Amino acid sequence: MNRKVLLRAAGTALVAIAVALLIFPLYWALAASVTVEARLFQAPSLLPLRPVLDHYAALFKEREFWLPIRNSLVVAGATTALCLPAGALCAYALSRLRFRWSAAVLGLVLAVSMFPQISIVPPLYLVLRELGLIHTYPGLVLPYTTFALPLAVWLMAAYFRQLPRELEEAALVDGASRLRVLGEVVLPLSLPGLASAAILTFVYCWNEFLFALSFTLGPERQTVPVAIALFRGRYQVPWGQVLAAAVVATAPVAAVVFAFQRRIVQGLTAGAVKG
Repeated sequence: MNRKVLLRAAGTALVAIAVALLIFPLYWALAASVTVEARLFQAPSLLPLRPVLDHYAALFKEREFWLPIRNSLVVAGATTALCLPAGALCAYALSRLRFRWSAAVLGLVLAVSMFPQISIVPPLYLVLRELGLIHTYPGLVLPYTTFALPLAVWLMAAYFRQLPRELEEAALVDGASRLRVLGEVVLPLSLPGLASAAILTFVYCWNEFLFALSFTLGPERQTVPVAIALFRGRYQVPWGQVLAAAVVATAPVAAVVFAFQRRIVQGLTAGAVKG
C-alpha cells in the first residue's frame, strides 16, 4: 500500500469523522423529539425505543408554533425579496461601472455587516419606536436588510466579475441600456450566484435572534428562534418540545440547502479561480 493510498484513506476518515460530528447533534435532536419526556434524562439510547409524536402534537396544539413559523417565513421572505434586486443593482455597478474607489466602496459595504449587532440595538430601537415600527414586520425587515444586503452585494459582485464582458459589450453595441443588459444578459447567466445570495440571506434571517428578541413585544410577531428560547413549562423546561421545535425549524432550511448545495458552492467560489 503506497503513500498516496494511505493519505487518501486518512483524508476520507477525517472527513467521515467531521461529518459524523456535524450530523450527530441533529440526529440526537430528532431521536429525542420522539422520545417520551420521562426517558430523556435516563441512560441514552441511539435509537428511540418507543417513538411517539406527543411533543410535535403539543407543539402545534398548545404552543401554536405555526405562528412563529409564519412570522419567520414572512420576515425572511420579504428581506430576501428586498436584498436580491437591490444587491444585484449595487453589485453590477461595483463590478462593471468604472469609477474611482470602487474597491474601497465594496469593502465599505461589507464592513457595514461587521458592526456588532448589540452595539446598535439601543439607537435602532429608538428610531423604530419613533417610526411606530416596533412589533411589526417592517421593524424586523429593515434591520435584517441592513445586515444581509452587504453579503448579497459581495457574493453577486464576485459572480458578475467572472462573466465575459464581451456578451455585455455586444448587447450595448446593439443599443441595449445598462439596465436591460443586467436584466436580460447578466442575471440569467448568474443564477448560481443569485441562488447562493438568496439562500444565505434567507438562512440568516431565519436564524437571527437578537433583533427579533429586541424589536418584538409578544408572540404575535416573534420568530422561530425567539419562540424556542422563550419556551417555558409549569415546573421545568419542556425539553421534548424544545427539541421538536428545533427539528421543525431546522428541517426546511436543511432541505433547501442540500437541494441547492451545488449552486451555493458555485456562488461562494465565484471569482476564486481565474483563467
